[in-house]
Amino acid sequence: MEQLILSGRPVADAYKETIKKKIDAAKAAGKSVALAILTVGKDPASFVYRGRLLKMAESLGAESRCVELAETSTTAEVVAEIQKLNHDDTITGILPMMPMPPHVDQKAVGSALAPEKDMDCLNPANGGALLMGQGRRAACTPRACLAILKFYNIPMEGKHAVVLGRSNVVGKPAALLLLQENCTVTICHSRTKNLPELLQQADIIVAAVGKAGFVTEEMVKPGAVIVDVGINVTDHGITGDVAPEALEKASAYTPVPGGVGVVSNVMMMDALTAGL
Repeated sequence: MEQLILSGRPVADAYKETIKKKIDAAKAAGKSVALAILTVGKDPASFVYRGRLLKMAESLGAESRCVELAETSTTAEVVAEIQKLNHDDTITGILPMMPMPPHVDQKAVGSALAPEKDMDCLNPANGGALLMGQGRRAACTPRACLAILKFYNIPMEGKHAVVLGRSNVVGKPAALLLLQENCTVTICHSRTKNLPELLQQADIIVAAVGKAGFVTEEMVKPGAVIVDVGINVTDHGITGDVAPEALEKASAYTPVPGGVGVVSNVMMMDALTAGL
């Protein structure tokens, strides 16, 4: 069986071209296009991710602003800073970097975001709109999954998609986006019974459990399409949630690394220009 490798780089490049044109047109019309990234404390992973976003924003012609708050900042102080950004007409989008220190109420932080400036769907209003089918704003990683499937013309209508994982940032929104494409969707999680049998029925598998090699060969029917969201650091390097022998049974799959992760960062810039 000839396999299609769903590489993220061509998808990202296509989006970058469109995004840059939108930013250039907005700037020519005198509009500001700027991303504000808010960090609380010194989480190393957050700063690495922030650096990548800043570099991408610059390459696409967007402006950026970094707001750094102390580790000891209270929920009220973080919310107050977000409200300042909400009312700043020069700021197009706001990204509070998660996770924040445990004493900060992350739900309150997400709720404080102006929905139109919410870059990663942290405001419940955006999640609710997605649930009701009234909006397509979603977290960047599930949007990346759908962008890849669409770019490679993977049929979705009427297909049975099984989403492995129920997080608010990947599993749930990925399921809702697949529903909008007229898939029949099953969400599986740690309490699901007969998980192998359910996965064996899937035409499309979205694996987002954060466990290396969790999806094994016997769980995948021949010809399934696999979107592997997992990024796991192991003794053998970075691997996904799907075992290599399971990928061999797929008709198409996203590689790890080089698949969903490559597109996720670009989706942040796509969200930044959604209203342009």
